[in-house]
Amino acid sequence: MADDIAATSSEIIVTDRAIIRYLERAHGLDVLHFRNHIAALAANGVKAGASGVTVEGVKLVLQGNTVTTVLRREWHSRDLRTKDGDST
Repeated sequence: MADDIAATSSEIIVTDRAIIRYLERAHGLDVLHFRNHIAALAANGVKAGASGVTVEGVKLVLQGNTVTTVLRREWHSRDLRTKDGDST
């Protein structure tokens, strides 16, 4: 019966949220620890009104007091403080 419903991994979509919850619940990943660590890294940038900060080899993208994503240092991010993405 399992062969009848078997699917390859390329046919199954696994969301980022599911991956995080799996790591948290099946492998003991302390999500709160990392949330607090990222918040501490972002604090000075948030206070300065920055759209992002580069720390520990990555860029934290900020919108107000929210870290919206984390990019590799070499990836360019547009300035999210203005509607068209250009702060000038």
